[in-house]
Amino acid sequence: MAVEFPGLIKMHDEPVLETPFTVHTGIRVPIICGPMYPCSNPELVAAASSAGGLGIIQPVSMTFVHGHDFREGIKLIRSITDKPIGMNALIEKSSRKYHERMVEWVDIALDEGVRFFITSLGNPRWVVDRVKAYDGIVYHDVTERKWALKGLDGGVDGLIAVNNRAGGHAGARSQLELLDDLGDLNVPLICAGGIGSEQQFSKAIKQGYAGCQLGTRFIATTECHAATPYKQAVVNANEDDIVLSDRITGVPVSIIKTPYIDKVGIKAGAFARWMLKGNKTKHWMRMFYMVRSVFQLRKSSLDEKGETEFWQAGKSVSGIHRVEPVATVIGKYEAALGSEKM
Repeated sequence: MAVEFPGLIKMHDEPVLETPFTVHTGIRVPIICGPMYPCSNPELVAAASSAGGLGIIQPVSMTFVHGHDFREGIKLIRSITDKPIGMNALIEKSSRKYHERMVEWVDIALDEGVRFFITSLGNPRWVVDRVKAYDGIVYHDVTERKWALKGLDGGVDGLIAVNNRAGGHAGARSQLELLDDLGDLNVPLICAGGIGSEQQFSKAIKQGYAGCQLGTRFIATTECHAATPYKQAVVNANEDDIVLSDRITGVPVSIIKTPYIDKVGIKAGAFARWMLKGNKTKHWMRMFYMVRSVFQLRKSSLDEKGETEFWQAGKSVSGIHRVEPVATVIGKYEAALGSEKM
């Protein structure tokens, strides 16, 4: 019998293993192709959903990196697949203009039929209020219990538990520590971080997660428009090559250690550290870092010459050994669940 949750999305395919997350989203395989700046191009999002998972739109990646009008980008995805898709709403209000743009993007996505949203970096209440008017679903990125409780106070339906093996803004706790920390909150939990192989995926589901969010694994796919040197770096790296840098956004971000990173370093300078300690000045410093990194990451991710080795990735690289089509990747994960079910 299916677990009952509010705001269910119509099931498109019979799930290989029903979890609260597949019930919420109507997908077949409990896998999220996580939103990635700068790697989430529309074709990658569509491919993940077509293969039975859930592709998530990252609006800045879609518009700024890959050059699509936001509404037209969604229409492009819809021309490839009619399966459920989602959107990531970064809800930090450090810039009024950016917040207004994010509100516009959320409204367009709802107008185009998107009914699943992942919120990050702030209070999700305004997104929840908009999405619930359309009977949609909202999950929230968290790295520890206090942020989970704030997200639940904001009305979210589930939590993306970002652990210490994740790419991008990694958490401080392990996969099991987060499960223990959040497991009593009575909402679906998604494991985000360290899932680079089908064995790691099925292990997380057996532990009690309702699904997994993969980012780095989907960079090394044929549908991802990241440059070949970036994809090959993901394939070649092992988890010891993943380091944390606070020179990108002002908080630690997981990146691949390369000669370029050795040259520029991973620690913020003395002035930046002083700025980041102040309640008011930290927002200015983070904004400076954010604007600079937006341009750097776009350039490096599309650079086929590989001259700027500035690439985000998580410790799941240890389980990634080749560039493959998205359908092949998700098919292997689905088969692993099927064998566990048997």
